Amino acid sequence: AFFVAMVAAVLGLWLLASVLLAPFFGPIAGAAGLWGAFAYLGWQRQKRTERFINQLPELSRVLANATQAGLALRTALAMAAEELEAPAGEELGKVADQLAIGHSVEDALGALAERLPSRELVVLVTTLVLSNRAGGTVVSSLRNLTETLEERKETRREVRTQLSQVTATGYIVPLMGLGALLVMNNIWPGALDKITGSVLGQGAILVALALYALGFFLVRRLGKIDV
Repeated sequence: AFFVAMVAAVLGLWLLASVLLAPFFGPIAGAAGLWGAFAYLGWQRQKRTERFINQLPELSRVLANATQAGLALRTALAMAAEELEAPAGEELGKVADQLAIGHSVEDALGALAERLPSRELVVLVTTLVLSNRAGGTVVSSLRNLTETLEERKETRREVRTQLSQVTATGYIVPLMGLGALLVMNNIWPGALDKITGSVLGQGAILVALALYALGFFLVRRLGKIDV
């Protein structure tokens, strides 16, 4: 489904840019559509990871309550998979299935950390693995970890709010360039065809597009804060 949608988007943008701007912009729009498709896929993956991270305090609380009630860690993970909503419930369901067919707790939780990479999950997995390996109680560790995860959750929300303007600026910069091309072609019909009809004009367009792309990258890079 993703591949079909990507091909349709690339062809649609190629045709749209060729009609609205000039045939020279067709391949550029197609390449932008290809990049946008994979960027959207990465954004969806990151969004799912963020949703899972937001559920970690609740997950830690459920595991703490289950282990305090005397349940084994394997049983606690299976119970959390049933109680929590997606994506945490789905991912813990995979962990429970792996444990049911003979995988160790360390391998099953390690695979979970690889599927959803985050610092918070690595800390939780490390706590569970070490406690399970040493045979000690995990209740106190999970209680403290729950409070820490709640604090990190609030911090991440505050950082996203503070950087919302920077994020918007990063997308506005290339849209301004596209708007300028549309306005130019509307005021002077056929201007882009004449500009891209020479090697010098094509080079100038490519340099301008490269500068807009560089500006987008720099704004996004400077506004990225790892919490």
